[in-house]
Amino acid sequence: MEPKSNKNEITFINSEKGKKAFIHFPYSHYKNDKYWVAPLLIEQKKLLDTEKNPFYNNAEIALFTATHDGLPAGRIAAIIDHRYNEYHKTKTGFFGFFECIDNPSTAEGLFRAAEEWLADKGIEDILGPANPGMMDEIGILVDGFDKYPSIMMPYHKQFYDKLLISCGYKKEIDLLTYLVTQDSVDRDRANRAMEIVKKRIPGINVRRINLKKIRDEVRIIREIFNSAWKNNWGFIPLTTEEFDVLAKDLKTIVDPDFAHIAEIDGKPVGFSVGLPDYNQIFKDMNGRLFPFGILRILWNRKKINKIRTALMGVIPEYQGRGIDVLLHREAIENGLIRNYYSSEVGWILENNVQMVRVAEKIGGTIDKRYRMYSKNIT
Repeated sequence: MEPKSNKNEITFINSEKGKKAFIHFPYSHYKNDKYWVAPLLIEQKKLLDTEKNPFYNNAEIALFTATHDGLPAGRIAAIIDHRYNEYHKTKTGFFGFFECIDNPSTAEGLFRAAEEWLADKGIEDILGPANPGMMDEIGILVDGFDKYPSIMMPYHKQFYDKLLISCGYKKEIDLLTYLVTQDSVDRDRANRAMEIVKKRIPGINVRRINLKKIRDEVRIIREIFNSAWKNNWGFIPLTTEEFDVLAKDLKTIVDPDFAHIAEIDGKPVGFSVGLPDYNQIFKDMNGRLFPFGILRILWNRKKINKIRTALMGVIPEYQGRGIDVLLHREAIENGLIRNYYSSEVGWILENNVQMVRVAEKIGGTIDKRYRMYSKNIT
């Protein structure tokens, strides 16, 4: 028997066959990981569709795969988001969709390929992962490996942090998720906070999102989001096209019991979008929506007992006045009525003291930790 070559090969993807292999790699990579939830293949294809995904109207992407001793061993994407650089006045590139076997030389080959592609285009710093943009799945899981990820949140191998450090990457910032359960929620505190806020702001009202007018509602959410998040790490204003795609996606999965807009005398000032955790269904579908996946979703969605507060924002002049607590409380109360056991709040930036305090006030405890990494390549 000939000895193994222990050889890594990195391939730049320029064919549909290669793109298919890129998309499918995680499904074999995680096949023995109990807590990995296979994302829907149809959604993964949409993320990488440079003609239909509006993200690529202002962005470029290059895909690379790795083999080790002739076997599939990893993948990575190199991404340039031109709007991010225009907004932040930087020359930053991103890496995304990173997956790899536990082999530092394989990881180094993947990152070297991504870094060289970005450097050739004038990029000086790399940030990631973003899959592919900052409004998609971001971060590497570094704590919480014994729990299923919530909808639109990633799961990773425990050795990824070690691989990134070995390739010269350092922590940029951590993203936290908080878990609130029927047992931990402080309803009395939330109710007292509601009374205080209503006395301070007599015209405050929290209403459900109207799915029949979802385009109008998404326009309101976009305006609030771009105003509320403008001073946060990693922010770039989202385009109308990106929110139009979001409107289509939300209409199929959002539940008005968990999606609200806060108004003062009829003027929108805040919003919260919570999603039923469809990962509780997806974990048994292996990424396949057809032929019977849709029926499985319809049949099992009443069994979902968890929500994820995926998006929230309050315009700057009303931040710190308790409106975010009102939005959380509304979703929690509706969840209790429908016998939802828990809610995941996040992600929240570790340095966003105000949102961390809100999560703690309603009875949340840190459940998972995701990490963003950076590296200078000049």
